[in-house]
Amino acid sequence: MIGEEVPAAVVNGQDQVTGHIISTTIGGKNGEPKQTISYMAERVVGTGSFGIVFQAKCLETGETVAIKKVLQDRRYKNRELQLMRVMDHPNVVCLKHCFSTTSKDELFLNLVMDTANQRMPLVYVKLYMYQGLAYIHNVAGVCHRDLKPQNLLVDPLTHQVKICDFGSETAC
Repeated sequence: MIGEEVPAAVVNGQDQVTGHIISTTIGGKNGEPKQTISYMAERVVGTGSFGIVFQAKCLETGETVAIKKVLQDRRYKNRELQLMRVMDHPNVVCLKHCFSTTSKDELFLNLVMDTANQRMPLVYVKLYMYQGLAYIHNVAGVCHRDLKPQNLLVDPLTHQVKICDFGSETAC
């Protein structure tokens, strides 16, 4: 479920991500109760020109998630967030919710997504990759433009591949 974007409180807040607790409030729309969710940032799993991705554990449920933190230009809507809200497929990473944070007068968008943090043999990736691509390319003519091993999340038990990182996509 995607919650409303609400500024989050960063506890023990410095500029480093690992070891910090990030809390946000979700829900409160359409009669849903509001609830606070807290994440413990465990480790950085990727960095790029658009932001940082870290693995975090939900303190309430124990679930492991990936949180992508990107600098948000207040003048524009985030295209990746718009896409993630409409995509629904077993081979595309699922957006659980999103929230914003501020640091040094800069606004950051945090996308909380499910994760599969194990590696799988390339033969399995090739076997399942087409499923997600076929879906993505039928969603309003979207092309991913940044497919690489770091943007493929895999579950070694089910051999399910999930595609992530839609920050570089373009219309085809």
